[in-house]
Amino acid sequence: MKKRLSLVCIFIFLFCASSSGKEKKKMDTLPLEGKKVVMVIANEDFRDEEYLTPKEILSQAGAKITTVSSSTETATGMLGAKVKPDILFSEIKVKDYDAVIFVGGVGASEYWNNSVAHKIAQETVKEGKLLAAICIAPVTLANAGVLKDKKATVFPSEGNRLVTKGAKYTAKPVEKDLDLNTKSKIITAQSPKEAKLFAEEIKKTLLEK
Repeated sequence: MKKRLSLVCIFIFLFCASSSGKEKKKMDTLPLEGKKVVMVIANEDFRDEEYLTPKEILSQAGAKITTVSSSTETATGMLGAKVKPDILFSEIKVKDYDAVIFVGGVGASEYWNNSVAHKIAQETVKEGKLLAAICIAPVTLANAGVLKDKKATVFPSEGNRLVTKGAKYTAKPVEKDLDLNTKSKIITAQSPKEAKLFAEEIKKTLLEK
């Protein structure tokens, strides 16, 4: 009887160890599993790699990506990429996501003075979710009022647009501003060259407790 109990205990131990190992391996390979990220692209002339690179990096880490735009018609990138948005950007429920990313490209100016885009940015900060933008897209955040007194960067030609809205323009390739008091998390990047670094910074921030 004791021998049988010992065998049962050994089996249970091995099963638990195996399950724990599988779970650890899953966490190592899919560290962002369960995270939800929404990417806002212009319907015409979004910057291809500023969308494709972060999407690939975050997806491979386990995050679920939802792509939104001002139209559900197929969006076209500056370099020819074709993307079918999942939903309209006006249908975003910020509370359902862990991060909101505004993708750049010349077409991103369609959101600069868009009240819905401004509301999304404001709600993202209010909810303590991660807000990110690259290239000229940080101008949308500035116009929404969420970059006031925050460190931020943007495509060099648009730096003054951030300054006039009260942002602390740093001109760095990638900038991150974390406010422990308001719990706001904002990441901005200058250009397509920073797409990978931008994505890695988003990934890193999503992993932080």
